[in-house]
Amino acid sequence: MIKIIRNMIKCNHCGDVIESKSRHDFVWCKCECCFVDGGHDYLRRGFTNSDDDFEELSIFEPEDE
Repeated sequence: MIKIIRNMIKCNHCGDVIESKSRHDFVWCKCECCFVDGGHDYLRRGFTNSDDDFEELSIFEPEDE
């Protein structure tokens, strides 16, 4: 299992780097081409054209078992 340290992406259209900081923190980039959601609880991504609309920038850490 992994621990989400930062849940963020970069929009390949407008260049915005957006981050979801808490559960249900749904954030659009300024051109509304892609969004990020989930905070440190889960990763959710959305896009208008394809998954090439954004670059993944999230940071993870292995979770102790």
